[in-house]
Amino acid sequence: MSRRIGIVGVPPLAVIAEINRQGDVIVDLDEPQVQAPIDQTASRIPRVYCAILRTVVLNCLHLPLDQIYIDVGPGKCDCALHVAEVLADMLPIPVIRTRNQDAQAYGSPLCTARMPLIAKFTRITKGVQSAAPYAPLERCQPSCGFWGVPPRDFSLLTPFPDTTHVFGWTRCMENKTPADLELERMFDPAIPTVFFCQSFCAKAALAKHLAAKHPRAMAIDCDVSAGSSTRAKIEAFLELSGIEPARRKDA
Repeated sequence: MSRRIGIVGVPPLAVIAEINRQGDVIVDLDEPQVQAPIDQTASRIPRVYCAILRTVVLNCLHLPLDQIYIDVGPGKCDCALHVAEVLADMLPIPVIRTRNQDAQAYGSPLCTARMPLIAKFTRITKGVQSAAPYAPLERCQPSCGFWGVPPRDFSLLTPFPDTTHVFGWTRCMENKTPADLELERMFDPAIPTVFFCQSFCAKAALAKHLAAKHPRAMAIDCDVSAGSSTRAKIEAFLELSGIEPARRKDA
């Protein structure tokens, strides 16, 4: 009988490969998996932790899991290390701390492909659950860039055109090298770029620093959900950069 294995961040490839070999089901605890108020986590971790880690705890309060692997190394953050301690005391299942230092590049074909940005991020985050190599995709000519982590609320990605290239930790995520700082800080100065992080995330310092170095950039953050004002700021930035924002029906 297959087990339900929760993951936080990007565990080492060897861990993912073994879970795949065992035929167990992977549950990405970074993503919203339950319909419940996130404030239910207030008694467990501070509200000033990022919405991703609060979502991890919320999922663990409600989901039946058999085991959890959580990356507590430089590929995630120090806060994840402390959340691992909370989860270990909170849950009756093994909470296994890992430190992903993988250096073998798997590539980032999705980050440079032409497709709706929400679909792109969905496939990138889903790809963490498999150790299989990527199929090649044709690289598109970029019109703009998105730098940062996957947002908790993917509706933030709605205004971006299909020719958006992805940079930052999300590219490290697809490359399966989450601790690769050199790759994470890479950007394209030739295209207007939105630098994003979750509110209260330590990556805000790097986002702001790189945005200041970029000739056409906007730094932005949001907490639990992306409100209409946040999306309006992105739309205005794209329009001022000469790019027609995508206004899809699911916005």
